[in-house]
Amino acid sequence: MAQGNRKLLSGLMGEPADTPRLPPRTGVLQSRGNRLAELAEGQSVARMHEIVDPARCRVWDAHNRDYDALNDSNCADLIESFRAQGRQEVPAIVRRVKGDANIDFEIICGARRHWTVSWMRANGHPTFGFLVEPRELNDEEAFRVSDLENRSRRDLSDIERARDYLRAVERFYDGDQRKMAQRLKVTDTWLSRYLELARLPPGVYAAFGSPHDLGISHAAQLAPLIRSSRTHDAVLSEAALLAHEQQARRETGEQTLPAAAVMQRLKAAIAPKARPRSVPTTHVVRNAAGEVIAKGQRAARGGIVTVSFPNVGKPTLEELASASLEILKLVKRVAD
Repeated sequence: MAQGNRKLLSGLMGEPADTPRLPPRTGVLQSRGNRLAELAEGQSVARMHEIVDPARCRVWDAHNRDYDALNDSNCADLIESFRAQGRQEVPAIVRRVKGDANIDFEIICGARRHWTVSWMRANGHPTFGFLVEPRELNDEEAFRVSDLENRSRRDLSDIERARDYLRAVERFYDGDQRKMAQRLKVTDTWLSRYLELARLPPGVYAAFGSPHDLGISHAAQLAPLIRSSRTHDAVLSEAALLAHEQQARRETGEQTLPAAAVMQRLKAAIAPKARPRSVPTTHVVRNAAGEVIAKGQRAARGGIVTVSFPNVGKPTLEELASASLEILKLVKRVAD
């Protein structure tokens, strides 16, 4: 009774009555609450996704993916995933395009996803949508976003990444490799390895079954050989031979030589050639009856000539002298 009176007095005097405390939020509710708080405070950005027609999208000209090399084999994982899920789970990053009646978006990241959605639409799923996330990005920002998304992807070959970096260092960083490395938050050495690969002569790429077989580890071995005037010509000559062989294999349906075999051939081209083993040179002079008058032998090394007479007592002195002179002339002719 006394406790009830105290609560009544508290209410009359304006003091708040005791209220039951709510349990703390957990799980999904807490996560959503945190997300809303971040949005309200400007700590997070809400991303809007759209489902669009892939035919209304084009790949950015500075995209790091070799779009023409995509096929149902190297996109098989995405095809399987899209079929299983019935949709594209991860959106492609795009920019809106203005002034083109046929194109609405430019793809910054997601060329494989775009190719796969297009394939799905052409193979029994005509209404399959392309999930995109439009962003406002300048070219340098677009390059960094694309690089960040694809840097850890194993399906992006070293040569694709290398060519992307070589274009970018001139296009976005005025040729300043150090500035580019700082913007990408990578070391100069790491970036140099990719630029070295991109700067190899075209003839070296042709020596491989596909440029995508060529990695930064191969470039690290080949670049010094190509820079050296002593080995440059030998490496490129062997690369040209390999390119013809690889093309012949493609035309006959044979498997192209693997990268390891190509590297072995290119490095062997500059290896010191083993000199043929020298053998003694022998000259024999006979008379009209076929009998040996004299033998001349030139040593394998040193140029020493030894003349012997198997039956010195039988030929005349003139015959012996004539045979010796003939042997010396033969030896001299061979030496010249």
